[in-house]
Amino acid sequence: MEENFTTKRILEKNYGFTAADFDQITSHGITLDKILSEFSIFENGIPKILLDRPAKINDGIVKIKQADFVVLAQYFDKEKVSLKLKKFVPASGAATRMFKFLNEFLNDFDYENESINAYINRKKDKNLPVFLAGIEKFPFYDKVKTRLKELYPEYYSLASHEKSYRFIKAMMCETNFDYANKPKGALDFHNYQTHVATPIQEHLNECVFYATSNNSSNLHFTISENHQVLFEEIIKEVKKNFETHSHAATEISFSYQYKQTDTIAVDKQNQPFRTEKNELLFRPGGHGALINNLNTLDSDIIFIKNVDNVIQNHVEEIALYKKALAGKLIEIQKQIHYYLKAIDAHEIDENQLNELVDFMYNKLNMRLYEGFDKYTFENKIESIKNKLNRPLRVCGMVKNEGEPGGGPFWVRSARGNLSLQIVESSQIDLENKFQMDILKASTHFNPVDLVCSIKDYKGRKFDLSQFIDLNTGFIVTKNRNGKEVKSYELPGLWNGAMAKWITIFVEVPLITFNPVKTVNDLLKPAHQPQYGNE
Repeated sequence: MEENFTTKRILEKNYGFTAADFDQITSHGITLDKILSEFSIFENGIPKILLDRPAKINDGIVKIKQADFVVLAQYFDKEKVSLKLKKFVPASGAATRMFKFLNEFLNDFDYENESINAYINRKKDKNLPVFLAGIEKFPFYDKVKTRLKELYPEYYSLASHEKSYRFIKAMMCETNFDYANKPKGALDFHNYQTHVATPIQEHLNECVFYATSNNSSNLHFTISENHQVLFEEIIKEVKKNFETHSHAATEISFSYQYKQTDTIAVDKQNQPFRTEKNELLFRPGGHGALINNLNTLDSDIIFIKNVDNVIQNHVEEIALYKKALAGKLIEIQKQIHYYLKAIDAHEIDENQLNELVDFMYNKLNMRLYEGFDKYTFENKIESIKNKLNRPLRVCGMVKNEGEPGGGPFWVRSARGNLSLQIVESSQIDLENKFQMDILKASTHFNPVDLVCSIKDYKGRKFDLSQFIDLNTGFIVTKNRNGKEVKSYELPGLWNGAMAKWITIFVEVPLITFNPVKTVNDLLKPAHQPQYGNE
């Protein structure tokens, strides 16, 4: 109570907090200590990650032969009958960035005085020509065109550029389709002969292929609360059909990003940012906040995949690699559990200790603490148990072909300890030539293709909050009504939020990575129909 009083006085004196502010914080479910710690982060900054070297094949990344992928997938199929499986899909974001260049076109195009070609040349816009050239191939083309014919009976007599302008306007207009403000999961992605499918439907379909055991398929979406009705409507339309064809009951659940994980926003001077109503501004803590959602699940194996990484074709091939990653996880987990139980039973002697250290070094890519050789036998056992009794993740990694985003690296901690981590470029000191050289030498990319185990060797759930590196968040700068606003994003879900997990990286083929970052990505072969193969 005294500590809370002291924190309150600091917030009042240093940051001008009022009684109304404290009421707002309480209603948000946030503690004063959390607020004060975030101010400290803004004032002191976040230390950059210290890269040691990129993770590469045979140095942090496992390369598996195609035949062995099949064997591991079969092993998973044999083992899954005794396991509770779940697929976890972060799906709360709106599709704003996906349609960014179309919104810019509507805002900047001088409809009265220039042609679309003139706009493209003036803005040097490379995306709009691609969109217009492939417009009839988009899965929403027929739907938008039908609406336009209702709005404009003379639509077919309009000039080509007029049709294009009205088409884009209908897509983006709030009174029509409002695509940029819809969640990605609810957008039309794939055009089949009999229907048009959203990512929600594609994830349901994938779930049947690899996250099903004992005739039960389990799928969990993290969503914005205001999108739940839309998700439920889409699922209601297709769920029964999936269950009939798969002979599996499909359980679908939702969760929201907890308000308590929101973080306070500040201005340039690191003082509380005030809204037009003179209230504090809280912003979502980023996808790292979802570690709390993951922490509530009670499953033996959890598959994690982004909502926009779905494919129209080759779903069986995608499932093969997901199941193989799960097979790899079970294989490694059994060995870890064997050693932990042997430790509890006092069955490890000096010879077995060396075997155990070799297993940790060669199979888990774990590096023991400096000075480990000087520990007593009892301290060695205690240290090993501490490092082995952790959540486990097996992460697919694809060859780097210039996609933006994080990658696998060997990272050195402030204490000098080495570990494998997924690192974002924003975490790296890009002005440091040595660090930049390591970044440029990286060979693989993180497609967010994870298989996780969140239970210990006794079947008890880990408290995932105990395995976060709290020093790996992000400070982001945005604009609100023309004013600069800074906010703190929590350590990323697959970055710092899982920093203290046992981590295995496995190379998977590029076919497993088919994200839709802009609407034009829907024109790529992975998202276009191949009717002969359906």
